[in-house]
Amino acid sequence: MAGDELVERVVQAVAGGIDLVQLRDKILPGGQLLELATAMIEAIGGRAKLIVNDRADVALAAGAQGVQLGEEGLPVAAARMSLGDDSLIGRSVHSLAAAMQAESEGADFLVVGTMYASRSHPGEEPAGPKLMREIAEKIGLPLIGIGGVTPENVDELIQAGASGVAVITNILAADDPKAAAQRLKDVLMASWNTRRSPADVGNGDG
Repeated sequence: MAGDELVERVVQAVAGGIDLVQLRDKILPGGQLLELATAMIEAIGGRAKLIVNDRADVALAAGAQGVQLGEEGLPVAAARMSLGDDSLIGRSVHSLAAAMQAESEGADFLVVGTMYASRSHPGEEPAGPKLMREIAEKIGLPLIGIGGVTPENVDELIQAGASGVAVITNILAADDPKAAAQRLKDVLMASWNTRRSPADVGNGDG
């Protein structure tokens, strides 16, 4: 997807209720990634936060609100040193042990995956809501479910302890990204209103 089209689709998604955008491109050279990040920040116009995947240098140069670190990426402390205390530092995790380590290192939130089969994470065995529940029972940080998330499975993740979800295909590939984002947001808010604690879900209560 060309940069201009991506920016426009992100703007539409933000108009539909998305409040945090992650810019993720492992191939684009740093200079071009910076240009894209800057264009995206300008287009969003403060209506949503932007974080950059792995590249703390690009996030800092663009004036983004933070960075999302891979499980094997920069240490949280190193990213914090580059970006400052007010920046959001997220860490991707695929196990309870990784989540506990990320929390101890000072991450602000965790992206937990892969929840369901996903085209953006080919070859990864889905962990499902069980992993989300295990982490939610032990970790006090906000948890974001990623991987194959759709409006049909959002409630399952929220009830398992997720604070929110990360979506790529279901919004960016939609004919109407704004409508797709709005539908997802509506389901998310409805799930929050009926959310039970992970302990209750695990015990089959409620």
